[in-house]
Amino acid sequence: MRKGLQNEENIQNNQYKIIAVDDEEGIVDSLSIFLKRSGYDFTGVTDPLKAIELVRQEHFDLMILDFIMTPLHGDQVVEEIRKFDKDLYILLLTGHKDLAPPLDTIRRLDIQGYCEKSDKFDQLLLLIESGIKSIKQMNQIKQINLELKDTNDKLEKAYLDSIETLRYTIEAKDIYTRGHSDRVAEFSVLIGKKLGLSDEDLHTLHLGGLFHDIGKIGVPDSILQKDGKLTDDEYSQIKQHPNIGVHILSNAEIFNDILPIVEHHHERYDGNGYPGRLAGENIPYLARIAAVADSFDAMSSKRAYRDSLPLEKIISEFMRCRGTQFDPDIDDVFIDILENHFDEIKAIQEKYK
Repeated sequence: MRKGLQNEENIQNNQYKIIAVDDEEGIVDSLSIFLKRSGYDFTGVTDPLKAIELVRQEHFDLMILDFIMTPLHGDQVVEEIRKFDKDLYILLLTGHKDLAPPLDTIRRLDIQGYCEKSDKFDQLLLLIESGIKSIKQMNQIKQINLELKDTNDKLEKAYLDSIETLRYTIEAKDIYTRGHSDRVAEFSVLIGKKLGLSDEDLHTLHLGGLFHDIGKIGVPDSILQKDGKLTDDEYSQIKQHPNIGVHILSNAEIFNDILPIVEHHHERYDGNGYPGRLAGENIPYLARIAAVADSFDAMSSKRAYRDSLPLEKIISEFMRCRGTQFDPDIDDVFIDILENHFDEIKAIQEKYK
């Protein structure tokens, strides 16, 4: 009965890879016999530099590491390993407890334990068994987190798909606005790149551009598709679409970062925009970028009541509205794009005709 339990334990231990590093070959050989007998998948190394490369190339669960070695001491080995592997469980061996590194070093390098060398490995085995239990628990936590992330990713994709359907529904109402949100998304990213924004901000700009007009789903078709000038009442209803958009998107955490764009892409730098009548620096920065992209697409697209404006007229409008409708710094960057990099604008327009 005991032999059967021992065999089962050895099989379980074999799932875990242990590497021992000691410049005394006799210690490595003893550990090899001892740990292989316990069923562990064991690798012994006498060269600390080779050990670092092995850990870089292969997965190990636990490392047993001598402290005083040449050409590197154990703490130096850990220093190098922690640059690329934060998870490896490390036990430090010392010839004498007085030779162990300071406690601050042990904590900083995340060394999980240490013990003195001995002819008997009882204490070391207890530390190894404790380490394996910790590793097993951490692996279970990682697996649970992966499963939760997978579930959350699926939920987020389902929600994203449903919002995408709403977006296409809005654009299907009016042939003149088809592709508008895609172009605003890409124009915004183009401006953001010229401004040197981070990848995270560029992603937010793109997503914000895609869904900036999602609130128009709550505006009557008769207003959205009207050929002539809107009445004051109709214009008031149009001005509600940023708030409606925020209401639609605020139930999903994935859209939190783009809510300022959705809510404030119609604010004006002089404070005469809507819905918040925010001015200057009080307007969220990414919303100021989206406002420029949104206005450009409106000017450069054909409408039921007018043709698209020529480039010269668009540039003069951006010059005229610098500091009133648009953030002057963003306006300057966009005018430079229109004057010197219009091929990039044209490529986006061709893509979403």
